Amino acid sequence: MKTVWLGRIPAALVLSVLAASMAGLSGCSGGSHSRNIVASGTIEAREVDIAAKAGGQILELRVEEGALVKKGDLIALVDHEGLDIQLRQAMAGADLAAAQLDLLLKGARIEDIRQGEETLKQADANLKSAGEDRNRMRELAARGSVTPKQKEDAEARYAILLAQQASAAQALAKLRRLARPEEIRAAEARLAQAGASVDLLRKAIADCSIVSPVSGVATGRPVEMGETVGPGATILSVSELASVHVVIYVKEQDLGRVRLGQKADIRIDSAPGRVFPGRVTFISPEAEFTPKNVQTKEDRIKLVFGVKIEIPNPEGLLKPGSPADAVLTSEPASD
Repeated sequence: MKTVWLGRIPAALVLSVLAASMAGLSGCSGGSHSRNIVASGTIEAREVDIAAKAGGQILELRVEEGALVKKGDLIALVDHEGLDIQLRQAMAGADLAAAQLDLLLKGARIEDIRQGEETLKQADANLKSAGEDRNRMRELAARGSVTPKQKEDAEARYAILLAQQASAAQALAKLRRLARPEEIRAAEARLAQAGASVDLLRKAIADCSIVSPVSGVATGRPVEMGETVGPGATILSVSELASVHVVIYVKEQDLGRVRLGQKADIRIDSAPGRVFPGRVTFISPEAEFTPKNVQTKEDRIKLVFGVKIEIPNPEGLLKPGSPADAVLTSEPASD
């Protein structure tokens, strides 16, 4: 066998030393030195579907798809003309209930009592006159001086005026006495019920103005102005971009080197050379097969664990749907 020399050192010896060095490095990567976990995923953002609380026709739509939305921005306005009419009716009912309670608490006015007294006096006078006519008709009928019909009419007139006098007396007594506690409690309950109806309608009208509960980017608008929607119908979908996340999949043998709060470096193709810091916020407790969007069939049949990495995105450079590469820095393993 012919020996090849490199300078004054045999080539075989050089190759042997290099092989030993590589083996040593390989052994150290699983020993005292740390090994990074590298994986790829897709940028995702939390999406909020903003729904209508009240049903009706959409009068205004103020946000287009792709527009920036701030928390508290008015997104849409639903017609509430019918609710406005109901509110006016409910407010009138509340005013009436308040007036009735006030009347019970204050009692009758002096002029009302005087009027009642005059009414009773007139009823007494009419009854006295009718009684005298009735008695006279009875005497004349006994002597045969009047017809039975005349006697019956006098009796009927007296009965009617007797009922009117009793009604006037009761009305005056009611005006003079204070309201009973039960009547006051009933009036207070009616007022509270009327007030609750007013508050309920005011809330329903306020719900017709749909505002965004979050800040982000409008990613979907399934309705158009003029359409009629029901309560719970989605008006706009908003993706929050202040913080996004990427889910990577780690093999079982690497799972022991992943922990909550672990730092990660994220890179995207649209920002070459830029590294975005992230942290592990979730580690799946159950193994699953690698998702189907992984390219090779060999990788798809492997059992892996999902790891979610949260990434601050104050500049909005990380867009949902963009591919991303993640590097998890592992702590050194003990010997």
